[in-house]
Amino acid sequence: MSKPAKKRSSNNRRSNQRGTQQSGFAPRKQVEQVTNITYTEGITVGELAELLKKNASDIIKLLFMLGKMVTINTAMDEELIQLVCMEYNVEAVKEEIFDETSLEDEKEDDPASLQSRPPIVTIMGHVDHGKTTLLDTIRKTKVVEGEFGGITQHIGAYQVNVKGKKVTFLDTPGHEAFTQMRARGARVTDITIIVVAADDGVMPQTREAVDHAKAAKVPIIVAVNKMDKPYINPDKIMSSMADLGLMPEEWGGDTIFVKISALTGMGIDDLLDTITVLSEVQDLKANPDR
Repeated sequence: MSKPAKKRSSNNRRSNQRGTQQSGFAPRKQVEQVTNITYTEGITVGELAELLKKNASDIIKLLFMLGKMVTINTAMDEELIQLVCMEYNVEAVKEEIFDETSLEDEKEDDPASLQSRPPIVTIMGHVDHGKTTLLDTIRKTKVVEGEFGGITQHIGAYQVNVKGKKVTFLDTPGHEAFTQMRARGARVTDITIIVVAADDGVMPQTREAVDHAKAAKVPIIVAVNKMDKPYINPDKIMSSMADLGLMPEEWGGDTIFVKISALTGMGIDDLLDTITVLSEVQDLKANPDR
């Protein structure tokens, strides 16, 4: 009768050992959630990561998706700082520091040092008009091989190849985010695409998108989506958009309208070609060392 008791005792010891080992784990440290920061001009990627209490590698990956190759020691401009902070829902305020040499430091970039950069395109439109489907269609068919097009907390950024040239797309969850980034002084886009459903027409968020896009003072493309639907009237949409100040080129205005179906892929190549033409006209360049 003593053997069973010994077995139970052995089991109890093993159970106690496991309990001791489990209780020996230190509780996971809670990372403080940063809601606002103050930064100075010339802050590096590593310094920004420290302020945000984030891994520098995560910030480097986000900037890569925006077409910006950086290292942990790269100095960041205001636009990139604001985009990164927007991703983490952090309010960023620039601390202005003036000294006798500050004006001397503000020099124009040497034209010889400037290189062409991919255009940044923001897609806006009324809910259910096919913005998400359009983004998904472009991403599935044209996404740059080997890059991650993950939708992040607040900004989705990915690049596509159009006839050997890169185009960077930004997807924000709403027009409010777009407005906030502009309000913080960041130039968030080079081209805006406003998606309007051919079977629904101009809606309240369409008008809101037009207002934001016009305030950004960048070229606007109107993508008339859902052209595969029956009983559509694209001319009515063009008339409604003309009333909002976006006169179609074919009517003598300067706004390009592209008829597409995000669902079937119709017109997507035409839309991408239009983007590349507009970006070439803008001659977008940047100093890779700044």
